[in-house]
Amino acid sequence: MAANSPPAFDEQTLLHALQQGDRRACDELVRHYAPRLYNVALRLVGRPDEAEDVLQETFIAACQKIKQFKGKARLGTWLYRIATNNGLMRLRRRTPAISLDELAESWEEAEPHIVQPWPEDPEKAVDMAELRAVMEEAIRTLPESLRMAFVLRDIEGLSTQEAAEVLGISPGALKVRLHRARLLLRERLAEYFASAQEEGTR
Repeated sequence: MAANSPPAFDEQTLLHALQQGDRRACDELVRHYAPRLYNVALRLVGRPDEAEDVLQETFIAACQKIKQFKGKARLGTWLYRIATNNGLMRLRRRTPAISLDELAESWEEAEPHIVQPWPEDPEKAVDMAELRAVMEEAIRTLPESLRMAFVLRDIEGLSTQEAAEVLGISPGALKVRLHRARLLLRERLAEYFASAQEEGTR
């Protein structure tokens, strides 16, 4: 290892320091996890200012409750759960008439949409910067239950078990939500590619 390389992140050492009340450990917790938790919060609530609030609330709650953390899940998984719960509470305050549990059930029971074919060469239909923007917009249009399954599993890289723990559902239910999310995203992106190709041939 090079002399100037930063020390490797050690979750157990950090957890021990946090539970001993080390203030520097809280700073390290924020430094290591803030970017990923902010991305999750932003994709859930859709507003940068609210995502910042979710992030702040998450770290305040984590540092206050760290002594209650029993280590049954990874520290990162626990933080994702707090951030997700905070984000969902904000969404419920925006639209209190909608039950997220009912929404999840309705999407999980629904028949899959017919998936349109991809263009032969997607990169010719749209440049990569535009593709990323289209993908982000497609993710934002997913129902909350499907969006969080996709973000945690496919974007953040959590395992199926970890993502299920964060959302408080079974691994089987997580897989169903993830499958629905991927189908919807594929359908919406295929529609966009088809439209872009049609524009390009005019």
